Amino acid sequence: MATYNHLPVYKTSYDLLLNIFRFVKDFNREYKYTIGESIKKETIEMITNIYRANSSWDKAPLIQKARENAEVIRLYLRLTKDLKQISLEKFVQLNEKLESVSKQLSRWRDSSK
Repeated sequence: MATYNHLPVYKTSYDLLLNIFRFVKDFNREYKYTIGESIKKETIEMITNIYRANSSWDKAPLIQKARENAEVIRLYLRLTKDLKQISLEKFVQLNEKLESVSKQLSRWRDSSK
């Protein structure tokens, strides 16, 4: 079993979290403490589920939770773009990282069956 910090999915999700923290600080005050905090919390929960899945014998439920976190993050990102809190360029950048995490989680789930 690889340590969690060597997992490509962990590294990509951590990069996503760093980018989210950087982008949320520029949100309008109204959104920074609502949607911004929710995105950060959901991303941290996703990374936590990835760590727990790596440490667990029964990985599938935790990987599924991480995939659900990714979909909620996707919803929040779309909302922030529609509310004009992030530019299209930033949205695409974050979405590409999120898509990479989602694909890696799907492959991990399939290989752990």
